[in-house]
Amino acid sequence: MVGEFVVIGLGIFGRMVATSLARAGQSVLAIDLNEDEVNRMAADLDAVVRADATDEVALRELRLERMSCAVVAIGAESMEASILTTALLRQIGVPRIVARSLSDLHARVLHAVGAHEVVSPEVEMGQRLAYRLSHPNVLDRVDLGDNTELAELEVPAQFVDKTLVEIDVRRRFDLTVVAIHRNGKIIANPRRDEALSAGEVLVVIGSSDAVARFAAKV
Repeated sequence: MVGEFVVIGLGIFGRMVATSLARAGQSVLAIDLNEDEVNRMAADLDAVVRADATDEVALRELRLERMSCAVVAIGAESMEASILTTALLRQIGVPRIVARSLSDLHARVLHAVGAHEVVSPEVEMGQRLAYRLSHPNVLDRVDLGDNTELAELEVPAQFVDKTLVEIDVRRRFDLTVVAIHRNGKIIANPRRDEALSAGEVLVVIGSSDAVARFAAKV
């Protein structure tokens, strides 16, 4: 589904959000006060505008209330600007506002002035790195909340040439195998008689503790 997004702030985080949305086929308007940043992104996005996002008149002229979502990606250089921009977007009537926070206090203020969602990329990346370092056998994971996660783990050596029914992951580890990465392809909802091979990756869902127990077998 194609949406219309506005990304405000073209630092590293903002540029990544804007270009990733564009590559996914979304319509993106980017706004930054820095002319060099605007010129840098002009060829990659549908529209890039040099404007002060804390100027209510400038924001209203851009008709941002028509957008599906606004991402306030203003960085550490101006916490005040990110708060004021978020408040103005809410007043204008943007239906969804996602704002980048730099601290817990900043996040609380952003919520208070109108952000529908607050993200902390530095905190999230730090947590992901710490998890990867402490659980080296987990190739990737997604925290689903309520102590549940989706994780990718390489098939343990002792499970090679055995079927899913033989290793009985659900009973032994309280995990559900939802997919297998095999030869560059994904086998979703694999059959219980599916035999595993070395180098394949299991996608499992279950509690964080269950994933950790299974990872210890890898």
